[in-house]
Amino acid sequence: MIYIKSEDEIKALRESGKILRFILGELKEIASEGVSLIDLENKTRELLKKNNAQAAFFGYQPEGADHPYPAAICASVNDVVVHGVPSDYILKSGDILKIDMGVVYKGLISDSAITVIIGRSSSKVKKLVGSTKKALEEAIKVCKIGKTIGDIGYVIEKQAKKDGFKVLKGLTGHGVGYEVHEDPVVFNYGHKSTGLKLKEGMVIAIEPMFSMGSEGIIQNKDESYSSADRSLTAHFEHTIAITKNGPIVLTE
Repeated sequence: MIYIKSEDEIKALRESGKILRFILGELKEIASEGVSLIDLENKTRELLKKNNAQAAFFGYQPEGADHPYPAAICASVNDVVVHGVPSDYILKSGDILKIDMGVVYKGLISDSAITVIIGRSSSKVKKLVGSTKKALEEAIKVCKIGKTIGDIGYVIEKQAKKDGFKVLKGLTGHGVGYEVHEDPVVFNYGHKSTGLKLKEGMVIAIEPMFSMGSEGIIQNKDESYSSADRSLTAHFEHTIAITKNGPIVLTE
């Protein structure tokens, strides 16, 4: 079932998104050589408390997961693209860190993710990160009433192919707002003018995930996901409201 949000609910989601972007911005500044993933988790919990918000992911158990998620953020490094559990792993130069987070504020959930290059890296890694971010930006542009889920997937996949990267199949975006994952599923590949049409009041999380190598994924013991060939990955995400005046990026 797709939940249509009212103007007031979209305003509340914007407040949730503002808190989320602030926290991700703080984590991006902190993430550097010598910092552990659990340091980032602890900082997140501190900032959530200061902003009277809650972590949407903590305790969440999606369909197919063996255990509730034990942290406020997903912190995924290198080949791990999403759902990485914060640990005592210490970041080093050359790491590619993906931070994914959901915030609950006034009962409504926003969802966003960033990729951070730690220290120095190669031009190809920078291109991977830039391409994934660009794909999200291009996808947001087509989030208009009457466009389709296929239109979103098409522009994301087009960007990956243009830059020589692969869309990781099996990982998708989704509706969001009342729950962490709602309908519709938002694929990162597709064909123009196919699939569900976008309607006013829909709120979706678009999250392109690219790899340097394989389009396949594998699930790790901690229930995180990696590229099947363990190649490097990148991930960006925003929560978008579909309105009569065009897309509103609620987590910007």
